This record gives sequence, C-alpha cells and structure tokens, in this order.
Amino acid sequence: MSRIGLKLLDIPQGVEIKIDGNNVTVKGPKGELSRSFSSDMKINIDDNVLTVARPSDSKQHKALHGTTRSLIGNMVEGVHKGFEKALEIQGVGYRAQKQGNKLVVNAGYSHPVEIDAIDGIEIDVPANTRVVVKGIDKELVGAVAANIRAIRPPEPYKGKGIRYEGEYVRRKEGKTAK
Repeated sequence: MSRIGLKLLDIPQGVEIKIDGNNVTVKGPKGELSRSFSSDMKINIDDNVLTVARPSDSKQHKALHGTTRSLIGNMVEGVHKGFEKALEIQGVGYRAQKQGNKLVVNAGYSHPVEIDAIDGIEIDVPANTRVVVKGIDKELVGAVAANIRAIRPPEPYKGKGIRYEGEYVRRKEGKTAK
C-alpha cells in the first residue's frame, strides 16, 4: 500500500491546478509548471484537496501512485515557495563568481569552468565560496546543483572540492612516513 499516494494534498491559496486528461498544469505566484502523467492514475480535486487514485493493486500501479502524488506535490510547492540548493566551495584558490548570466568556477584546473544559466533557474553567488541555485522545478534545481558539484567533487584526504551545504565528507588518513 502506498502511504504517500494515499496522502491528501492541500492546495495553498494562490495556487491553481488545471487537469486536462493526464496533463497537469500548476500555476502559482512564482510561475507555472506543466507535466504529463500516466493515464492510469485518476487525479481529482475536491474543495482545494487533490487526491490521486490507482485503478488496481498491481506492482506498476502501486509504484506510479506514490510517484504521481510526489511529483504533483513538488510542483505545488515549487510554484508556491520555490526550491533552493546551496553549495560550498573549499580549497585554496577555489572560488566562484557570476559574470552576466554565467557562473564561472575556478576549481584548481588550468582553466575556469563556465556554466550557462538555464531558463527557470537562478544561480546566485552571495560569497565567492558559496553558490545558491534557486528555481521552481525541484528536478531541475537538483540537476544544476549536481552539475556544479561534479566540476570538482570533494576528495576524502583534504576535503577540497565543491559540496552541498551541510554535506558530510568522510575523511581518510594519508600514508604514514617511516
């Protein structure tokens, strides 16, 4: 039984959901998101409460049930509040800066790495060792943050690299000299 799929989704004030067959469009103060879901799932809105129902208890329908409910919930939260991921840069000479709509990261390579801005995603650099990725699409925010982290993932010996804020990096001991 899907506990997440059975959970009711309260629609906050200022958020409008339009269901057209298996396409769901969510409009709110931060923007608009649209996504198509499996035609097997039944999505209903009654008195500002959204419910997702599955037609049978087959394994595939159980999996789609919770996933559909979670994706719609993320869409509602995104257009209402938005999502953000913060990254920290650690290392001597490692820094980030914003040039126009590009993010330029110096992470120990012979050249700076440039990342172009994507529509719907805002990259902010409050300090040269901190990068904040903001947007209304949770999947896109996470993907952009993962691409920035992939420039130089944290290494276990000195901890240098780009990591998510609050991420724990397991440290290793180096070789001991005789």
